[in-house]
This record gives sequence, structure tokens and C-alpha cells, in this order.
Amino acid sequence: MLDERMIGERSEFIATKGKQKQSLKCDADSIAGCVSQRACVYCGARVVLNPITDAIHLVHGPVGCASYTWDIRGSLSSESEMYRNSFSTDLKEQDVIFGGEKKLAASLDELVEKYKPELVFVYATCIVGVIGDDLTAVCKAAEKRHGIKVIPVQSSGFAGNKSAGYRAACDALLQLIAAAEGKGAALKEKNCINYLGEFNLAGEAWIIANYLREMGVSINVAFTGDATYRRLKTARQATLNIMQCAGSMHYLAGKMQEKYGIPYLQVSFLGLEDTAASLRSIAKALQDETAAQKAEALIQREEGKAKAAIDYYRQKLLGKKAAVYVGGGFKAISLIKQFREIGIEVVMIGTQTGRQEEYDAINRLVADGTVILDDANPAELERFMVEQGAHLLVGGVKERPLAYKLGVAFIDHNHDRKHPLSGFAGAVNFAAEVYATVCSPVWSYVKEQGGGCSE
Repeated sequence: MLDERMIGERSEFIATKGKQKQSLKCDADSIAGCVSQRACVYCGARVVLNPITDAIHLVHGPVGCASYTWDIRGSLSSESEMYRNSFSTDLKEQDVIFGGEKKLAASLDELVEKYKPELVFVYATCIVGVIGDDLTAVCKAAEKRHGIKVIPVQSSGFAGNKSAGYRAACDALLQLIAAAEGKGAALKEKNCINYLGEFNLAGEAWIIANYLREMGVSINVAFTGDATYRRLKTARQATLNIMQCAGSMHYLAGKMQEKYGIPYLQVSFLGLEDTAASLRSIAKALQDETAAQKAEALIQREEGKAKAAIDYYRQKLLGKKAAVYVGGGFKAISLIKQFREIGIEVVMIGTQTGRQEEYDAINRLVADGTVILDDANPAELERFMVEQGAHLLVGGVKERPLAYKLGVAFIDHNHDRKHPLSGFAGAVNFAAEVYATVCSPVWSYVKEQGGGCSE
């Protein structure tokens, strides 16, 4: 009865393809009292900014907030490893009563003296929003005192959902871009692009950079994988922004078009179909016929190699069913296509921060009977995975225990993974990982409790 009531209260956020005509409700705050799979405002900001490798990331709040997001992404760096530290002001009861501004100023002084950074991000957490510390004033004073860039990230909780954290991170990045001065700061370079919503998980930005280099296109700076303070300040030199994770970067892309006249293009390098389409789209957007010809040669060569490898796994996986619950809508759309490439049907799909147009695209792609969810909770995921007979769940760290408790295979498609899933090489890695987890011998011992594979 409790389960039925919970599902009923969330009925506007759950749809079954072919059974409902109204649009799915999305982009709303989580229902109070409902345990959501979403992360908080602060976490949304931290996951976007943390891959900036040479910055100090200082969390103004209880130490648990810094611990929760310590080394949160599997982002790789070609230079500094500063970003892999997690610093906190470690607010206590006394700070809550008397305020934490002095403690924050002292922490900034100590960190600047010890590490000599050029850039510091200071993240607000829930408790900072409650006690009212003036983060902007403390950061401004520290910036003047030390002669470096100290940017407040207004990501205190109780004020929205994970999407609000994405926006707070983008506002911090816009401050940094706007502050870039000097000759050449906005001088455009031919076939020079920024790569937004790419966090260099397991070196994925480097894979795509190699493809683009072969086409004669250079990545100016990625937001924010393997990014540095120096590179981020050159963002205005790009002639085009391409955007992988729209959930986190759509706001920044729009603002850069509005302020600096840099157009943007949505891309996806997940799966063979979307990788090929994205390379063609970039060449077309740059209006470069030579780049387009080089892209076709690259696609023909790499697609041929990848298909030969993927065909082996496709034969083993034909007829299996997948459930997907990821952060953004565009990733979910790519995963539907990618699962089709390996012979698997998606029977349940949801996101934390999907937008209306993305849910409309998902609805067009999936088969009748597929369950679509926005901002789901564990009870919903469990119920629909079992009802739909899923053999596999794709999600992040919070979904992993649920899959294993149900005896269902699991794929980590979030920031914790250590292997690349982008590009043609990533598509082969994905197929191999799906095969390894779905067809693991372990399911012969537990398959009656959930999905699993009989092979």
C-alpha cells in the first residue's frame, strides 16, 4: 500500500510509452519527504568544477560535504594534480552560532601560503545558506589580499536541485572568462573549438581530441576536463562551442553565445551512430570541406574496426533488456541507440535533470511499453526494473547496490568509472563491459531473484 501511494504521488513524473498522451513532468524540485536519487545543489556545482586541475577547491561547510565529493570524478590530468585534494573549513556548532567567515578567511590564507595557487573556488553548502556567511565579501577580500582569483560558488542547499548547482558552477566559470584581459584574449582562431560538458573521465577528452586533430580541428579548452586556469581564460578565442553534457553546460553555452557570439552545437560521442554524426556535424558547423572529407575517412576506418569487435558481443546479447538511470537526458538518448547497436532493448529509462525536449526525444525512440521516469527514487527503480524484466541497470554509484540486491547486472556510466566509454574505442569498451557483467557466471547462482543471463 505504501509503495502504491508513493508511486501515485509521483504519477506526473512517470510515463509508459503508448499508454499516456500527456507530456512527462520534469525540471521540478524533488517532492519534499521523497528520497530522490538526485544529488544536492553543492554536489552539482562540485562535479562540474572539480576537474579544473590546478585550482584549490575549498568547501565551506561540514567536513562530510568535502569527504562526500573527494576526488569525485575519474577525471585525468596532463599537468597539475591539485584538484585531487579536498579542502574544507570543517564548520562546527560554534561556527553555526557565531558565523564562519573568520574561519573561511583563515583557511584561504593558509591554503594560499602553502600551495601558491592562481585560482581558488569556494563552495557554499547548506549550512552556509542557513547561517548567512557573506561568501562573496570574504572571497573578494582574499583576492585583494593575495592577488589571485578567488571565486565564490553559490551552491548552498535548500534552494533547488542538482540543476541549480550546475548553474552556480557555470556562473563561476563566466566570472573567470569575463575576467580574462589582455591582448588576444578574445582573438578568434580558425577551427578552434571549446568542448563543453566533457570531464575527461579516463582520458575521454583526449580520445576525441585525437579524432578532431585528424580533421584539422583543435580543442581550445574543455569545460572542465583537464582544464587549467590559463586555458579557461582563453575560452573567447574559440569559433565554436560543442557541448556533450547539456544538463550541466546548456546554460554556459547559451551565455557564451549571447555575450561573446560563440555559437554552440550539441554533440554526443557515445556509441557508433552518435560519434559519427557528431564528427560530421562539427565539420559542417565549421563550414570546412577538407575537415568533412577527413572526418569521413576517419569514420570509415574506425567504424569498421569497432563494428567487427561489437558484432561478437551483439550475438551474445541479443534479446536482453536494459534499464537506464543517468544524470542528463542527452546521455540517456545516446544510450538507447547504443544499446540497439549491441542488440539490447531499453525497457526502463530515467534521468535526474532531463529537459522536456530530451524526454520528448526519448519517447520517440523507445518502444511501446517502456517506462520513462524523471527524478526517480529507489522504490520506483526497483519496482519498474522487476516489472519490466530488466537484465541490466546502467547508473551511478547510488544505483549500484540496488542492482546487485536485485540480482541484476550493473554498468557504471557516471563519474566514478576508470575506463573510457567515448568514441569508437569507447563503444567497444561499452559492449565488452555489458557482455562481461550480463553474462557473468555469478548470475547462475542468483538469477531467480532478478534478471541475469542464462549464458
